Amino acid sequence: MELNQRIKQLREQRHLTQEQLAERLLVTRQAVSRWETGETQPNTETLKLLSREFGLSINTLLGAPRQLICQCCGMPLNEEEMISREENGDFNEDYCKWCYSGGAFAYPTKESLLDFLVSQMPNPQNLPEEDRRTQYDTFLSTLQHWKTT
Repeated sequence: MELNQRIKQLREQRHLTQEQLAERLLVTRQAVSRWETGETQPNTETLKLLSREFGLSINTLLGAPRQLICQCCGMPLNEEEMISREENGDFNEDYCKWCYSGGAFAYPTKESLLDFLVSQMPNPQNLPEEDRRTQYDTFLSTLQHWKTT
């Protein structure tokens, strides 16, 4: 489903007129109409407002065009419920809800996350702890969060 169809469907599911949605987003009714006909698309800031209004991540609103992966632990974010949220309730599509919630990270250092992974993840090959730690560290180092901290 295209973005224009998704906006219309979500608006109608919530029993909103174009005028009502426009008022909530501080845009004109004509803007909503143009989005729904596919004539134009909402800009980035308006997508954030639509995300908040409909309670969906921007990625879901856009039709999940990319596979989201937590940039802290690497977990695939296949379900909307797994995506973290900011303090104000907005989605943060960069992290899972277990690594980041309400503006705070659960693992302040990569070492603290490595400690958790080594202690909690299955070890079917019975690898030594040092080898497992090295494997996890190598993988985590490819994620954006650990590249910048």
